[in-house]
Amino acid sequence: MKHILVTGANGFVGQALTRRLLADGACERLTLVDLTLDDAPDDPRVRRVAGSIAEDGVLAAALEPGCDGVFHLASLPGGAAERQHALGLDVNLRATLTLLELLRQRAVENPGQPATRLVFTSTIAVYGSPLPDRVDDATPTRPTLSYGAQKLAAEILLSDYGRRGWVDGCALRLPGIVARPPAPNGLLSAFMSEIFWALAAGRPFVCPVSAQAVAWWMSVGTCVDNLLHAAGLPPATLAERRVFTLPVLRLTIADLVDGLAARFGEDRRRLVTHAPDPALEAGFGAFPPLDATAAAAVGFRHDGDVGALIRRALAA
Repeated sequence: MKHILVTGANGFVGQALTRRLLADGACERLTLVDLTLDDAPDDPRVRRVAGSIAEDGVLAAALEPGCDGVFHLASLPGGAAERQHALGLDVNLRATLTLLELLRQRAVENPGQPATRLVFTSTIAVYGSPLPDRVDDATPTRPTLSYGAQKLAAEILLSDYGRRGWVDGCALRLPGIVARPPAPNGLLSAFMSEIFWALAAGRPFVCPVSAQAVAWWMSVGTCVDNLLHAAGLPPATLAERRVFTLPVLRLTIADLVDGLAARFGEDRRRLVTHAPDPALEAGFGAFPPLDATAAAAVGFRHDGDVGALIRRALAA
């Protein structure tokens, strides 16, 4: 792809994806969109469009004069979308529909040209909470947060636009991506990243879930691998399925602490204390086994083991 658009480019995953695209020489032109882009790379291939994707004209400006591929990462995350329903609806759903419509218009105006590849980051929140005893490709979606409902609605629209040939879309349901730098970000799952940085730095960490809490994990490096893999899937593959729940590592907090202690020293264990929040543990510490057969069959991957997860999570 010669010209790639990345929405949410200043976010945690967006920055990692941008660095990889530029380092790999994967594009001739890279348009980045986010509220602010002060940290965007200083590279002649980079074009910046600052503003909210929910604002009139921002996405249209970003798509000029057209692009070969779009990574649509921008969103208002779970906790923030629950507190600010109208904003979540604007960012997570209405802006996605605007993007789909702009790409549809381009497809209609350029018959015979390949539809634009759109990689959309959805979420495991589409399954709701509590989760069933097992999740697989046939598990029903029943979101219990507005964020999950908005992302699910966007998945349905993407699949419909793909069915009609207007967009060559692919949606990836992401688990917790680690290790996000400490910052106010509206994520209820922020503790899943904070524990990495605290123990790596030798700081005490009060964990808001128990040692036995189990979650699905993926490093930002592996997340970027999967995004790029989605961008390169043959159109015929996506004609069969456009929405994938990705393979994950399923680990307890104790498993993660074991891995961090093995890397940084046994003294890290005594830095961790637990003050479980029952509601948080129910939502982010009770993940069942996940069978991601459809995604694995077309080449999506998890980190492999806890050591690789830690190494790749902290490399960012």
